Amino acid sequence: MNRRRRLLGILLATALGSLLAPCPLLAQTTPSERELQIYAGLHAAAANGDVAEIETLIAAGEKPDLQDSNSRTPLHVAAFRRQYAAAQALLRLGANPNAMDAQHYDIVTIAAVQNDLEMLKIALAGGGSARNVTSQYDGTALIASAHLGHVEVVRTLIEAKAPLDHVNNLGWTALIEAVVLGNGDKNHIDVVEALVKAGADVDIKDRQGNTALAYAKQRGYADMVKIIEPASGRKT
Repeated sequence: MNRRRRLLGILLATALGSLLAPCPLLAQTTPSERELQIYAGLHAAAANGDVAEIETLIAAGEKPDLQDSNSRTPLHVAAFRRQYAAAQALLRLGANPNAMDAQHYDIVTIAAVQNDLEMLKIALAGGGSARNVTSQYDGTALIASAHLGHVEVVRTLIEAKAPLDHVNNLGWTALIEAVVLGNGDKNHIDVVEALVKAGADVDIKDRQGNTALAYAKQRGYADMVKIIEPASGRKT
């Protein structure tokens, strides 16, 4: 019976991995070409990176956190569009760095998913929190970036005190996602190493009763096993 449960756990994790691998990208809804064409005011200025127009509009009374039909603020638009100077101007002039769009994404998580280290640093410097619970999975920017193997983003979020052991509504931590939803490549190995060195709890079990170490062994990720195994049991 236990063997059968373990097998079912492996099959479920594999199925979920293939289903969810693109989800952080697909769940984030970037402004469409149609939206970019009809944007006006601060949304248009943010999309175009027009800092002078941003300053003029806010000085004239336009609210920096005005939302579009998808609850994106101009700051969200700047983050999606990689408009760094516009994002800095909006933050300087009072934009909320932790505002959420309709998919429950903030600019920290948007930058993390896009592997946009420069925008991430701007967001964090401007008051964005690495501790926000974001996305339809009740996850964090750290979980999303660990899933995608964005090594420098993961390291930056760790430095920003992102919660290492947050469990999303799939029952997974950043460490488990790096194993289950990664492919065992160098980037995901480096993510696992960064998380373990930072003190992530390697003994947390998911809903199938599996730890990151168990998944790494099941998948034959020997390099990950070498990193995780010595840390097992250290928090007990």
